[in-house]
This record gives sequence, structure tokens and C-alpha cells, in this order.
Amino acid sequence: MDQLKVTIKTTKAQKSFSETFKKQVVREFEQGLLNKDQLQQKYGLGGNSTVLRWCRKYGKLAYPQQKATGRPMKDPQKHRIKELEAKLKAAELKIKVYDKLIEVTNRELDTDVIKKIEAELSKSLQQDQE
Repeated sequence: MDQLKVTIKTTKAQKSFSETFKKQVVREFEQGLLNKDQLQQKYGLGGNSTVLRWCRKYGKLAYPQQKATGRPMKDPQKHRIKELEAKLKAAELKIKVYDKLIEVTNRELDTDVIKKIEAELSKSLQQDQE
């Protein structure tokens, strides 16, 4: 017969400690009698940051504050550079499209469109100056 395997997950219940107990653990830690790992083993404390959290709250010494979790903020200058690079790439693509458009127009009309536009602009500027 086939045997049915049943897996049961057990979770440890979170222990609750009195403020007096927490202060005693912090005092032992600050006196240098035991290190964090030894205190965790001695008192059956779970979690890697329990003692440090208690030290920050009840300790007399300065302890580093908890760092923010997640990805660090990007350097705004790097972000701006990437933004400008993307804009430059888009502008270069537009120029290629316009160049191709001018090339096709020149071929279809059998003329130099740029020279005609420059001539018109030159006339317009001369009239504005008069």
C-alpha cells in the first residue's frame, strides 16, 4: 500500500520577556561578561537582533541605529546623466529620420531642399533688417 506522508510545520511561539529581564541581559552584555551569541544561547533568545534591539532601548552605551532596508537611493547625478543620455539618443534618432526625409524629398523633387530653405530664410532675414 502507498503510504501517505504528512508534513506538519511547527512554528516557535514568540516569547515575551519582562523589562527587568531585558535590562539584566543588556547589563551583562555591556559589562562584557558574555557576547551577544553567548547571551542568546544562555537565555534561549531567538533572532539575531534581539539583544541589539534591547541594547538600543535600555543600554547606556551608544549603539548604531538600524539601517534602512531596501535598495539604497540612487545618486541623483547619475539619474540625471542617464536621463540626458536617453534624451540625446532620442534626438540623434530624430536627426537620422529628418536626414532620411530630406534625402527622399530631394530625390523625389530632384532638387536640394536645404538650399531652398536657406535661400528663403536669407531673404526673410534681409527683409526683416530693412
